[in-house]
Amino acid sequence: MQALTPTLFLCFAPADRELAERIAVFIDRGADVRILLDAGEMLPTEDLAEKARQAQASEMALVLFSRASLPSRWPRAQWEDALVNEPAAEGLRIAFVKCDDCIPPRVLAPMFDVTALRAIKRWVRGHMPPPHAAAPRDPDLEVLGIAIADRPGTEQVADSGVAERFIHAFQQDFDAVLSIDCGQRSLAALTGDLAAQFGLRLEGDAESNLAHLQEFCAERRFLILLKDLRGSVLPFAGRTSTLMVPGPVTEPDDESIRGIQRALRGPVGDWSEFCRLVRLGRRLTRDAGRIAECYEMMQQWHAAAELREDRKALDESARERVWILHSWDRADEARHLDYHRACEFDEQMPLLFD
Repeated sequence: MQALTPTLFLCFAPADRELAERIAVFIDRGADVRILLDAGEMLPTEDLAEKARQAQASEMALVLFSRASLPSRWPRAQWEDALVNEPAAEGLRIAFVKCDDCIPPRVLAPMFDVTALRAIKRWVRGHMPPPHAAAPRDPDLEVLGIAIADRPGTEQVADSGVAERFIHAFQQDFDAVLSIDCGQRSLAALTGDLAAQFGLRLEGDAESNLAHLQEFCAERRFLILLKDLRGSVLPFAGRTSTLMVPGPVTEPDDESIRGIQRALRGPVGDWSEFCRLVRLGRRLTRDAGRIAECYEMMQQWHAAAELREDRKALDESARERVWILHSWDRADEARHLDYHRACEFDEQMPLLFD
């Protein structure tokens, strides 16, 4: 069952409406939260304590202090229950924002300056500012943060070192950071890799898997790193940001799915070893539900078998592709391929004479 979106209740004076709207817009771009703005505007007969009590049905409250909302004299007895004791008892997360030169009660925490929009957003996301969060930051990183951490977007960096520093500084602005090694890998391999990182089992073709991933990412605040991207940018929109990182990636030399894909892209050496790797890759991709990658391996195997006129491999790879096409509801393609396979097989059958 999908969790309900948490609610943030903003408490503010009518004179601070523009500031409240600015805060709400910034938070909405970077946090999965439902913001109650109109309900939080103080009426002439209300004060911040009374408005904060109305927030107790929400998960979070943000109280804006200003000369317009803070009484000149406000004894502790008038606000302590509403702003401290009752939120603690009700499990309400509450934070405070200083909007001008007013002087809020010092015991209230966390207290943010109105200019610290990123820190406010991170509190909404469940983080507290790390030590030295207000220290000066690399200007290039700050520009990158504005472009893809404060809002969804796509950017490119000069090298992997910049990407690492950016992730260290801005990881609290994302639900998760995911990395895809692109290089010479196909769309089927890239979508299969990303789906596996998300824990998704996508058994369609590469294009439908990409569409499913785009829909999945659109509602979530992810950062996706595309390393050594050589083709067109994988289009992830919605709330997700994309960062392209240049430089070569290291391919594994093992019998994992990715290691087998690397081996199949290279020159065919020992044919029996090539066939063994393909059959192992077929088992691994099937077990993982990565059917698009299985289909791609069967295509590579079939093409290599044609050059060697290996009838058994041709038949086996074609049968596997027919089965996969049927599973994708592409019956016409499956029938055409199966007919072609049967014709090839019949042509190669030896004629028996009495």
